[in-house]
Amino acid sequence: MSLTASDWPIAAALLQFPSVKADGTVVQDAAPAEWVATFSEVADAGFKHVDLTDSWARPGDLSEARLDELKAAAAAAGVDLAAISSIRRSVIDAANADANLVYSHRTLDAAARLGIGVVSFGLHQALTPEQRRQLWFWTVEGYKDPVGDAETWGRAVARFRELGHHAAQVGVLVSLEMYEDTYLGTAASAVRLVEDIGLSNVGLNPDIGNLVRLHRPVEDWRVLVHETLPYANYWHVKNYFRDEDVARGSFVALPAPLELGIINYREAFQYAISVGYQGIICAEHYGGDGLSVSASNQRYLREKVLPRAEGYHLGSSRVTQTGSTVAGVTRAGRGQ
Repeated sequence: MSLTASDWPIAAALLQFPSVKADGTVVQDAAPAEWVATFSEVADAGFKHVDLTDSWARPGDLSEARLDELKAAAAAAGVDLAAISSIRRSVIDAANADANLVYSHRTLDAAARLGIGVVSFGLHQALTPEQRRQLWFWTVEGYKDPVGDAETWGRAVARFRELGHHAAQVGVLVSLEMYEDTYLGTAASAVRLVEDIGLSNVGLNPDIGNLVRLHRPVEDWRVLVHETLPYANYWHVKNYFRDEDVARGSFVALPAPLELGIINYREAFQYAISVGYQGIICAEHYGGDGLSVSASNQRYLREKVLPRAEGYHLGSSRVTQTGSTVAGVTRAGRGQ
């Protein structure tokens, strides 16, 4: 049975919550009451589901006892843990690849312990010092995966395949987040990577907002949607205002509410559902009161987008779409 606008799991990202609070509290080491407070804030904004963005806390570095406390904290606040987004932990990082791979395996085990059915990984690396000096880090270039390097490409394929096999054993989906200048940085490259990995429980997280915000020429968002959504099993959604003056070489992008930015999510979801997308949605936003903007994005999706997309023909996705214990979605089975 397909999901509907009312029961589709839409999770809040925790991007706007720092890993170290103003009073010096380190979230990773905080008492469970601190976690309850954060989850309660998310619940008060109208969310029933949470993406455990590991810039806030790292489930892969928590003991089993602490993971149980984290799960209990979410339950106490009345939210479900829907996904984990492991960010800036590239498994082909020249300096930290091996450690990042081990951490990624721990994150999969943590997801299984928490009853979470999907983990989003990526190839983006730590922000450079220059990026950290900017108001918006995407306005300057960061790390780039080596183009045309068959050995590095093969290492990415092999390591994500290794993670995919582990994920299947514990009933978890792997979703690969699109991000500029990595092997997940264009529609064609991202699709090729998933196809080379060749596992039904490894798909794409088509976070096309990461690409349309760049201050340079980018692929048309419609091309990104049409080429990647058939491979999607999780979806970070956010939007940006974008202006281009090609003659002067001027490109500007700023964070925008989902319904106001350059990506037409009404059209994007109509296509997504037509090709069988039934994965969890994660609402993100950078800057200001990101949680409140994400909450308005959730209302927009439930009230304006999903009801009108439901009538589109539900096709067949190329990857496993299920992957969570949250309402309306079933966890992936062993061996998928």
